[in-house]
Amino acid sequence: MSEIACRFVVSAEKGSVSALLLRPPEARWLLLLGHGAGAGMRHRFMEEMSRALAAGGIATFRYQFPYMESGSRRPDGRVTLLATVRAALAAAHAAAPDLPLLAGGKSMGGRMTSLAAAEAPLPEVRGLVFLGFPLHAAGRPADERGAHLAAVGLPMLFLQGERDQLADLALLRPLCAGLGARATLQVVPAADHGFHVLKRAGRSNAEVIAGLAASIVAWAAPLAR
Repeated sequence: MSEIACRFVVSAEKGSVSALLLRPPEARWLLLLGHGAGAGMRHRFMEEMSRALAAGGIATFRYQFPYMESGSRRPDGRVTLLATVRAALAAAHAAAPDLPLLAGGKSMGGRMTSLAAAEAPLPEVRGLVFLGFPLHAAGRPADERGAHLAAVGLPMLFLQGERDQLADLALLRPLCAGLGARATLQVVPAADHGFHVLKRAGRSNAEVIAGLAASIVAWAAPLAR
């Protein structure tokens, strides 16, 4: 199983960016997967997550935000980030029009997807997946970054590390509870924001990623009905 490299246009100003489609033969879903603020689509976590999902029948469309494509470490402004999510979604659907869509990503990639969904519906998307939702800056607990989620009318899966310094569970749990049946929160014991686990957890990072993929596969199953 090999990845297919492609490009899509974000805007006339920002030009085009890179993307990678990984589609297993038995694919049942396509997940639009945005990267976090500090690492691009080829980061080890993104690659391992995509392969674990492929093993469970979920294809992935990973993509770059323009700042990462240009080699900058400073994220683009919100307008550009949200425009990239929408352009990536259109490109993903064009690449695999027969597959139902999920959307989300790691940290910032997931949050930008939810912000886009809060502003206007994401065509064809049946649910959002957050791999470490960044609810606040490290060491500065607050829940304002999650306020927009009330305007998202899609099922949402929050996969969150127990030791995540960017999401105090004392704030995230009630936030998810307030979203009702739309939100599913699964906490990964001993994991941090990058889903690295402590040695005493008795699990390897590869096992954690396999568990994340299995959670996404199980959560998505009823959405296809």
